[in-house]
Amino acid sequence: MTASATAPENTTGIEVNAREPVAVLLRDLRTSPQGLAGREAARRTVVHGPNELARRTGRRWPGELLSQFTQPLAILLAVAAGLAWAGGTPALAVAVVAVILLNAGFAFVQEMQAEHAVDALAAFLPATARVIRDGARAEIPARDLVPGDVLVIAEGDRVSADARLIDGAITVDESALTGESVPASRSAEPTEVTGSLFDAHDLVFSGTTCTGGEATTVVTRTGMHTELGRIAALSQRGSAQPSPLETQVRRATWIIAVVAVAVGVAFLPIGVWAGLGWSAAISFSIGLIVANVPEGLLPTITLALAVGVRELARKGAVVKRLSAVETLGSTTVICTDKTGTLTENRMTVTRMWLPGIELGAGGKIDDPRAAVLAAAAAACTSAQQPTDASPSGSGDPTELALLRLAAHQGVAVTTAARAAARRTIFHFDAHLKRMTSVDATAGVVAVHTKGAPETVLPCCTPLDEPTRRELQHTIDRYAADGLRVLAVAHRICPAGEPAPVRRDDAETGLTLLGLIAMADPAREGVAEAVASAHRAGIRIHVITGDYGPTAAAIAHQVGIGRTGGRIVAGEELDRLSDADLDHLVAGDEEIVFARASPEAKLRICEALRAGGNIVAMTGDGVNDAPALRHADIGVAMGRSGTDVAREAATMVLTDDNFATIVTAVDAGRRVFANVRKFVLYIFAHAVPEVVPFLVFALSGGTIPLPLTVLQILAIDLGTETLPALALGREPAEPGLMDRPPRPRRTGVIDRGLLLRAWLLLGGISALLVMGGYLYTLMRAGWHPGDPTGPGTALHQAYLQATTITFAGIVACQIGTAFAARTDRASLFTVGLFSNPLLLWGILFELVFTAAVIYTPWLQDIFGTAALSLSQLAIIAPFPFIVWGIDEAARWMARHRTSRRPT
Repeated sequence: MTASATAPENTTGIEVNAREPVAVLLRDLRTSPQGLAGREAARRTVVHGPNELARRTGRRWPGELLSQFTQPLAILLAVAAGLAWAGGTPALAVAVVAVILLNAGFAFVQEMQAEHAVDALAAFLPATARVIRDGARAEIPARDLVPGDVLVIAEGDRVSADARLIDGAITVDESALTGESVPASRSAEPTEVTGSLFDAHDLVFSGTTCTGGEATTVVTRTGMHTELGRIAALSQRGSAQPSPLETQVRRATWIIAVVAVAVGVAFLPIGVWAGLGWSAAISFSIGLIVANVPEGLLPTITLALAVGVRELARKGAVVKRLSAVETLGSTTVICTDKTGTLTENRMTVTRMWLPGIELGAGGKIDDPRAAVLAAAAAACTSAQQPTDASPSGSGDPTELALLRLAAHQGVAVTTAARAAARRTIFHFDAHLKRMTSVDATAGVVAVHTKGAPETVLPCCTPLDEPTRRELQHTIDRYAADGLRVLAVAHRICPAGEPAPVRRDDAETGLTLLGLIAMADPAREGVAEAVASAHRAGIRIHVITGDYGPTAAAIAHQVGIGRTGGRIVAGEELDRLSDADLDHLVAGDEEIVFARASPEAKLRICEALRAGGNIVAMTGDGVNDAPALRHADIGVAMGRSGTDVAREAATMVLTDDNFATIVTAVDAGRRVFANVRKFVLYIFAHAVPEVVPFLVFALSGGTIPLPLTVLQILAIDLGTETLPALALGREPAEPGLMDRPPRPRRTGVIDRGLLLRAWLLLGGISALLVMGGYLYTLMRAGWHPGDPTGPGTALHQAYLQATTITFAGIVACQIGTAFAARTDRASLFTVGLFSNPLLLWGILFELVFTAAVIYTPWLQDIFGTAALSLSQLAIIAPFPFIVWGIDEAARWMARHRTSRRPT
């Protein structure tokens, strides 16, 4: 909810209403314009505590670190390490334990990143503050401020606490808190405010910056009771939710673990019943468990996501959590800010109106009245021109645009010349909505005024009726286009008349020079990115602190929403119940949410997630931190964003460009598709690894064990890993961004993947390798039940047969790797050689396999024997058979789909 005009109760000792009359406020705070006494301030420090943001305490990092080792994949790897150790390969066991430790440490570090968001918020509080204590000005540490302190704020100061102005006037940049890009004017003159505290003309807030003027204020709230503290509390609320990938992999791996253990335990009595001894039955069960556990799954997923992170970083998106890459790919809704994300965050004059004519502002205009208009507007500014130290200049973006306009029209106004000519300045007033300067150039004194047309025109001499109608029509047209319109007027003071010193005297009898319309233009490429997001079935909502019609106009320019679409202002949103908000965002309409508060962004995010959406939320200010923290994927701006936003987000855009988000969505979809590819690749080998043990057990040992446990580990952690990692670098399959987002509950592992892995690819592979194994034994004269142990006549043939099984599975892996490269399309659409890493991975696979088969000391470890050329010829066709049957199955699936009615 938006902060109400009446501040909530201050539970730290003093109850105040920041909106009550100054005299009453000072009485309630037990202070005066002369400030607090030093002893009283020290006492209040004890009562109220330091003026700093508190962090949630109670983190017990050892327990959280240990919890990383209870994750299902970590448990599975621990099982594999234990079995590797039991199998007599301690080096392999140590390597698997190292993988467990690295993954646990990485996950722990990523979770700790959330704590840094509040640390970054604390950086918005300045180190020192100027106060009046004991009747004299003093500079104190900002953390020592207490309610009742009289705080002095001047241009360039960071405001240290929430305060009420009691004297003076300033302009304040509140963009970090409110998202409003235009600095706000604040003065001691009270106003009637019934909505947000940020609309109050006489209040300033912790974390904002004074951009002009000087004022004396009285501190009303400090620390966690400020608006900044409220945002810090929101940022710490709740905890980050696991990504869809994390959820699905966790569920799938628990299932795999349970199935592997259950199958192993269930077949233990079967093996004994079938005539195996207890020792052989236990060995058989351990082998069955090892064959079912995908030892390489966790490191492969982690490394594939890491590759995605590096790729995105090269494209301008820095991802802080690996799983966020996949989350982007499943995004269904993007909630984006306007300023700096959809737009360039650079006000630009686009049109000028002079009585009787309308002009573009793209270059030098011949009409001399345009030069007069531009020079008058530039004279009535306070912004600083670009310098070497500040290439973009500093100050109000609107005034910077006016200075650029004057330069384009050949009447540039330098900072030094403006200061030399200035006699009086009447700063922009939020109520009057205008600013006036009195300047003397070459002995001529002139009054220059700029501001909202409805406030400048009453100060001007009356216009004739046709001109007045034309002017009003132009103003309405500009407003409908979402342009910010300024009226500019001037008056030349008679010679010898002193320059006016009162605002009322200056702002009278003016002559209207014309209108200047400006806009923050849409970024190049954003419209194309929006169209791409729409093709991908992604909705886009605009959530901004800016004025609704202006935001809607920019949204329509880039293709978001429809003309005349829904604009929901902050006050309207606050009146909606949670059920109404859920209903509002449940439809397909794209909405512009304007004047959105931090709580409003959070409510919108939660409503979208409650409807089953996966939400990407952009932001750059302190006020965006809570929503960034709680969205499925928080996207912060790297250039214009605050440290707070960058710490709260899971992805930072180095170029602040909306188009980069869509690029990241494309990458995320590709990463998810590639994760499915190597999961398919890994799971397909479980069948030819398990079937030999089942044949051995069900035959009661009459068919000797076709595969050893160490050979399985050699496959799962040796030949399998590099091709699986290479599949994580596959190029996108055609049409990937033309599909709707997958539902949140759609897992990496689904029924279709399992059928393809276990029944089609795995089944074919099992038939081929068992056929090769039995053929090799029978060719050597073996019959069921014949002894094949050491010292027997058939022992060498048995070693060659198990080697055929081992090499046959590797050969089938190669065919599976090529088959897994596409989910629907033909392999020829992506190219046989478009993934060179896979070719290098297969080469390593072949070299490793050859080493295991032909190196004597490895033969002793893995129980292999050298194969002849004729035996190698048996397994040579396996890759082509596996890939060819899968290619035919995909062709049939595409054919059936194409024949279905649309």
